[in-house]
Amino acid sequence: MAITYNNLYLDIRQQLRQAGIEAATLEARELVCFGTGKSREELTRDGGLYASPELEHRVRGLVERHLAGEPVAYLIGEWEFYGLPLDISRDVLIPRPDTEVLAEQAIGYIKTLGECRVLDLCAGSGCIGLAVAAQVPEARVVLGEYADGALKICRQNIRRNGLSGRVVPMQTDAREKPDKALGEFQCIISNPPYIPRADIAGLDTSVRDYEPHLALDGGADGLDFYRTISEKWKNCLMPGGRLYFEVGAGQADDVLRIMRTQGFGDIQIVKDLHDIPRVVFGTLCTEI
Repeated sequence: MAITYNNLYLDIRQQLRQAGIEAATLEARELVCFGTGKSREELTRDGGLYASPELEHRVRGLVERHLAGEPVAYLIGEWEFYGLPLDISRDVLIPRPDTEVLAEQAIGYIKTLGECRVLDLCAGSGCIGLAVAAQVPEARVVLGEYADGALKICRQNIRRNGLSGRVVPMQTDAREKPDKALGEFQCIISNPPYIPRADIAGLDTSVRDYEPHLALDGGADGLDFYRTISEKWKNCLMPGGRLYFEVGAGQADDVLRIMRTQGFGDIQIVKDLHDIPRVVFGTLCTEI
């Protein structure tokens, strides 16, 4: 039986709601748009028209894959972060609303600096560094990422958002001491791997089976990258510069102590949209 685009969207939304998906409205729209090849505006405009059986079949196939655990962002190959459209592949984590809290905190500080250099370390899709560059025209941003597949996505997203003049991708290993040729930064931002290794097997299917484990595995206690970055990368920070971290639930106090041990002061903790301590940042103390 023929179905209109609008009724197809409503069917999918109801199906996702019945499956307990909170973002059913957003995800239904994205799946129908991608499956039918329509933009959001075209879907609204053509809502009363009938979808072909082939397009309906394609959309419902995408929905079945999603209900089996495959995230929408990987199905459609893109996602939005801080108002920016981003290419997404299974080589990178899907940007999440909680990470926008990290971006917002860093952007507020970077706006006070004027011309400056910013490093997004463990950049993944580049979402944080690109948000900084888009919001702060005076900032020059380096996207530091280890994995080749993620670096490819970084390059695509720099081009997609017209930021080639101010954002540079660079292969870097956050676990190793940086090369002095990298220079100094006024701000380093990092959303590093922070899941304790033994916890990965118990993660939700959509994360465990689809997102890159290299970007999840934070070592035995989940804190390996916080220790390494705080110790080895502080030499890339100018005196008085700031280091911003996203942290997992229950890790904020441990990360605060790690940073304090490495000479950071004025350390603050910021909660996310669910009232969970999510961002820890501090200032590199100047020598007296």
